[in-house]
Amino acid sequence: MNGDVDGTAIVLWVRDGNGRWSGRTVWTVVVDGEAYIRSAFGRRSAWYRRVLRQTGAHADAYAEAEVEPEAAAGQRRRVLLRPVADPVLVARVSDAYRTAYGLHWPGPVTSMNADEAAATTLRLTDPGEAAQLPA
Repeated sequence: MNGDVDGTAIVLWVRDGNGRWSGRTVWTVVVDGEAYIRSAFGRRSAWYRRVLRQTGAHADAYAEAEVEPEAAAGQRRRVLLRPVADPVLVARVSDAYRTAYGLHWPGPVTSMNADEAAATTLRLTDPGEAAQLPA
């Protein structure tokens, strides 16, 4: 999955409190073969708050979601979302956002790399890989 989403926008589908799916377009980047997303509006974003409700805001928990590459509408894939706490990795993800999107969208990339947004960095993981990942 990770190579499929590098430097692209995806539709992230997260369940709301009533069990309904809600979609939001988010930018993805890949660092060391792993895909990452973050909320441009930090913790204020509704989709990110839904993720927090699923994980209980614990770094070792996963939230379930589905992704749909914009270029392949209707082809959803189940993923797990894991919060990233390592500041070095968060900085590398910020660099990846600058590289992937900074030339064409410098203003939004500045927002994506602000402290509030960087704190919402999540790793996308295929469900089968989750048991193999280090905590």
